[in-house]
Amino acid sequence: MRSHHFLLAALCLCLVPVACGRLPGGAPASEEILRESSREDAGFALYEVSRAFLPTVAQWPLTGKQETLQWIAASRGSKTQILQPGDLLTLRIWDSNANSLLTSTEQKMVQLQDVRVGANGTVFMPYVGEVYVKGMSPDDARTSLQQQLESIVPSAQLQLDMKEGRNNSVDLVSGVAQPGTYPMPDRNYSVLGLIAAGGGISANLNNPQIRLMRSGQLYGTSVDSLLNAPNQDTLLRGGDRVFVEEDERYFLSFGATGREDLHIFTKDEVSAMDALSISGGFQDGRADPQGLLVLREYEPRAVAPGQRGPRQTRVVFTLDLTSADGLFSARNFKINPGDLVMATESPINDALTISNLIGNFFGVFSRAGAL
Repeated sequence: MRSHHFLLAALCLCLVPVACGRLPGGAPASEEILRESSREDAGFALYEVSRAFLPTVAQWPLTGKQETLQWIAASRGSKTQILQPGDLLTLRIWDSNANSLLTSTEQKMVQLQDVRVGANGTVFMPYVGEVYVKGMSPDDARTSLQQQLESIVPSAQLQLDMKEGRNNSVDLVSGVAQPGTYPMPDRNYSVLGLIAAGGGISANLNNPQIRLMRSGQLYGTSVDSLLNAPNQDTLLRGGDRVFVEEDERYFLSFGATGREDLHIFTKDEVSAMDALSISGGFQDGRADPQGLLVLREYEPRAVAPGQRGPRQTRVVFTLDLTSADGLFSARNFKINPGDLVMATESPINDALTISNLIGNFFGVFSRAGAL
């Protein structure tokens, strides 16, 4: 019995130094961050986020993986299709003349199948030769071929059908219900029109981003931006490739938030208040609403002489959500990709946790002594 008492007493003595400090593994109290920032060798700069401070931080260099792709504004194109090299034409020629060069007595129509528009923009028609059709609408090309044909066979009538080739088709690669190659019905075919033809965007994509590959150049924007700005719904060109993918930017949450995790951006711009909501808010009875912290690391060039930026590359922003100014500032403070959003613990909560821990172990000791 005495050996049991000795073991429990030793265990309690080992826990006392931990209880006198902070419990391992939890978030720090806001006072600890403030106290450490006052040291000359702290290694980071501390800034309180307020309405007066927001214009200053907005001029500092961006951090993390930022979206730098450009996009192409919308324009207007032809309401008809335009013939391009690689298109396939079907030419049906009728001639009722008994001595026709093209048809026999029994057959008054001849069909030329899959006549390809060549790289030089021409098609070949018997008895006529090469005829330039590139850039013409199907109707204009039919009229031109008809005129060329009439000089040889005056009674002939021509009908033209078109099958789009590579230069009149676009690829919808990913992020939709039905990816594939889609022919362009006309020159007013836009990115959103193509996505609609592909069955819409996959529901599991978070803040979906659009990528347009054209002539070796990559352009990018978000679906939300296109929906809110129709003048950005750019027209497609033959050979374009369109990808829809999830936003790759993220921030981290830690401490007394509802969930410690890596969180993908849910929209183009995420504020500190958005980030707190995405990570599950504050933990009731544990978090200190006066101590919401955002940890961010800048490139060394951000602290170079003459550069508008922080005093040090490592920065801690602190937000007080118990004041009106702090709440409004949190809604306007932008989170950068790679930021760490930390909810600190209340000092009172720490004291209660430590007291409970010591009390529990002394309770175990008392119950063991009664055995």
